Amino acid sequence: MKLNDIRDNDGARKSRMRVGRGIGSGKGKTAGRGQKGAKARSGVSVNGFEGGQMPLHMRIPKRGFNNIFAKDYAEVNLGLVQKAIDAGKLDAKAVVDHAALKAAGLARGGKNGVRLLGKGEFSAKASFLVAGVSKGAREAVEKAGGSVEVPAAKSDAAE
Repeated sequence: MKLNDIRDNDGARKSRMRVGRGIGSGKGKTAGRGQKGAKARSGVSVNGFEGGQMPLHMRIPKRGFNNIFAKDYAEVNLGLVQKAIDAGKLDAKAVVDHAALKAAGLARGGKNGVRLLGKGEFSAKASFLVAGVSKGAREAVEKAGGSVEVPAAKSDAAE
């Protein structure tokens, strides 16, 4: 088998229908668009248009808001951390921080760091350096003989 011999199975890709190419094609004249009207014209954008009546999405009241001060944490459950330690992806003897969790594939995103959550069983003795921790997670880590350190957040007001 050569790279230049690779091709799709027969029927895997359907070729597009060429419309407006004569009456014999079955898609000639109006090209499947019916007769006249806005939908028969080019550049049509009927989606959400209600013939001049106020559209539904504008009649209904607005709701909710986006908090611009919300912190973006990567949330990591202790059960997954335990799995990663068992699998050898994480070193429990070293300090487990955002970089270590990211390298192990546990923390995705999280502009403001990692928040540790207490779901799952945790038995490894590990020390964590994270941006946030839930009460249950802290208890579970300390019960296993580890420690959790949360550095003081830099506040914008204190200048």
